[in-house]
Formats: sequence, structure tokens, C-alpha cells
Amino acid sequence: MNLNRRKFSAAFLVTFLVPTASVTAEEFPIFESETQDVPYKFRRRAVQYKGKEPAGTIIVDSGKRYLYLITGPGKAIRYGVGVGREGSDWSGTAVIGRKAKWPTWRPTREQMARSKIYRQWVDGMPPGPRNPLGARALYLFQNGNDTLYRIHGTSEPSTIGKRVSSGCLRMLNAHVADLYDRVDTGTRVIVLGRDEKFALE
Repeated sequence: MNLNRRKFSAAFLVTFLVPTASVTAEEFPIFESETQDVPYKFRRRAVQYKGKEPAGTIIVDSGKRYLYLITGPGKAIRYGVGVGREGSDWSGTAVIGRKAKWPTWRPTREQMARSKIYRQWVDGMPPGPRNPLGARALYLFQNGNDTLYRIHGTSEPSTIGKRVSSGCLRMLNAHVADLYDRVDTGTRVIVLGRDEKFALE
């Protein structure tokens, strides 16, 4: 009898207490289960932080493909990211100038010149599960100008931790939605070059 109770309890936990999608109201579903598509080291976790940047700062370690949100003295939340491929990576300091839920995506001129497939979206791809920006976008600005680089979700979870983008920083949709809710416009973002070495943990 006890064995049956244990089996029932386990089934209850799996069925009712482990969400497969975001419980908040969303235009489209955000699946927490996508975390299973990335290596364990790129899953969201709380870590110790050795740097000097204040709480609220975002730091991206392009070399290790991690994004850190500093949450307090010696503390941070670390997320895995996809970064720019060879020749397309970007580094520098910026601020979040705009935030958007389920954003419209528009290809750059370079993307349209590189492939005809992008030209069908010259006026923008509508939001949705196939949109390359995913569930959220944080638009990076310098001196009041849009850099055209973003921290955003993705329609391809398996690309997290890889060098695949045109310079933007990709996150799992569940992760970027979590980050989105934790930061405001004006948040400082530091993107380290792939060869910059800093002791962040």
C-alpha cells in the first residue's frame, strides 16, 4: 500500500507541480521544458560574483557564453547565451533603451543581401514561436542610438551556448522572460569580447 502511495505522489508531482509552460498569461506559450535542449552548464542558476559592478548590471562573457545579472554584493544569476559567429560578434558597453514582449523581427540589410529568404520579411516578421527574436527583446542603445544589437529569445533552443548569431545575444525564451521581468530600461549592459578575461565567478 505504501508503494502505491509513493507512486501516486510521484505521479501527482510530475503531472500537477512541474510546469511545462509559463504560468503567466502569454500571447504564445513559453516552454520551461526547452531547458532540456541545452547542456546543463547553460541552464539558469544563482552563482557567486567576484566583480565590482553594482547590482542591476548585466555582464556578458562572450568567451564562455554566459550572461550575468548582478543581484547583490557577491551574487548573480547566470544564464547561457548564444553569441555572434566569427566576424559578427560585438562587444562594448550599452544600456537597455527599449523592451518588448513578443517583438516583431526585421532582417538587417546585410542579412537581406546575404540571402533572398530574408527579403520576404522586409516589413517585419510577426511575433510568434518561429520569430527569431522569440518571446522578449531587450534593445541595446549607445548614446541614445539603437545599436541594432539585442538580447532576445530564440526559436532555436539548441543554439544556446554556441557562436551562431549575427551579433545579438540569444537566450532561451524562459530565460529571457525571467531576465525581462528583472531589469528596466536604462540598465547598463557590458558585453566582453571573446578574448577578454575577467574573474566573474
